[in-house]
Amino acid sequence: MCGFLLSEDKLDTLKEWRVRDSKKVSPRMRSFLYQKLKKLADDYAVIKLEASDIDRQRTETNLNKIEIRHMQEFINHFKPDKVIIDAIEANTVKFRNLILAGLKQELREKEKAGEFELVCENFADANYPIVGAASIIAKVIRDAEVRKLEDKHGQFGSGYTSDPRTKKFLKDWLEKHKEFPPFVRHSWVTIKELKKNHEQKGIKIFVKTEPEEHH
Repeated sequence: MCGFLLSEDKLDTLKEWRVRDSKKVSPRMRSFLYQKLKKLADDYAVIKLEASDIDRQRTETNLNKIEIRHMQEFINHFKPDKVIIDAIEANTVKFRNLILAGLKQELREKEKAGEFELVCENFADANYPIVGAASIIAKVIRDAEVRKLEDKHGQFGSGYTSDPRTKKFLKDWLEKHKEFPPFVRHSWVTIKELKKNHEQKGIKIFVKTEPEEHH
């Protein structure tokens, strides 16, 4: 996850560079913009969580709440005049209230006084270049981490549930090692489904038959 801080007078520069949602930018252009954005930013911060960190926290909370907590950390650290967040929940009003509840009192008071603006929208990374900038930095760093894993373990696709290559990699790993790799979230629904299917596949059903009668 990335928080990107920029003074308002630099926003036009993002438009000139055609900064947008990282998924709509080629890998080569993302790498190019990544270097430029880091220099342009007044400040930026990145939070990287290991799969085991998320699994450990999932015993007490869910993934959305983990992400919300880190978003609040970004805002409390930067203390900006305005924040734009790509909302991870469909109900953006509820999501905004959740974010606001975890901010420092000084920011909540500024929000009430109209001195601090909190914008939470779905697909904000496509609608606001500054959110796109944060998504590009996060994506480039994520891809670099994925390449490290691929260099060590081979190709495994995008790492997303919808990718059949990722599912095949996990199935093959489970068949070979009898457990999933440590760099995968074991609390991930996809993992749970694959594990359940694997266990069911291994169940053998024995049918007791009566011995034949001999005459």
